[in-house]
Amino acid sequence: MTHHSHKKWLTFTAILTMSFGPIFLIGAYLPTADPARFTMEVLGWTFLDWEQSFDHRTTRFLSALAGGFLFGWGVTIWRLKDDVYDAAPDGVRKAVVTGFCIWFVTDGVASIASGHPSNAGFNLFFLLIGVGPMWRPVPTRAVQA
Repeated sequence: MTHHSHKKWLTFTAILTMSFGPIFLIGAYLPTADPARFTMEVLGWTFLDWEQSFDHRTTRFLSALAGGFLFGWGVTIWRLKDDVYDAAPDGVRKAVVTGFCIWFVTDGVASIASGHPSNAGFNLFFLLIGVGPMWRPVPTRAVQA
């Protein structure tokens, strides 16, 4: 991997993360909650039995919070790529990888505890594609005298 390819992957990771934001943000309003409900059906592995209910205000509120956090996290990754990566590539890489790993563990444990272990499997997929080649730093070249 190169410096340039890591930056491109950070763009992909930012877009992937941000893409879930609007889905859950519109889930805060009952008439537009179906995309969020569909996403929860898939992630909960319930295959469109519409077991996932957005009828309760607290569910819609949590959807709004999740959507805002996901969109904000994606924008943060994008800004780190644009504003910080060139000056501190390994620091940005470590921040993004660590953030994804913490999300993976906490979200996976909570998903299992809530009776949705299938989401932990989906999380593994998103961890692998979100972090991608960022697991490893860009090799530094030896300074030639």
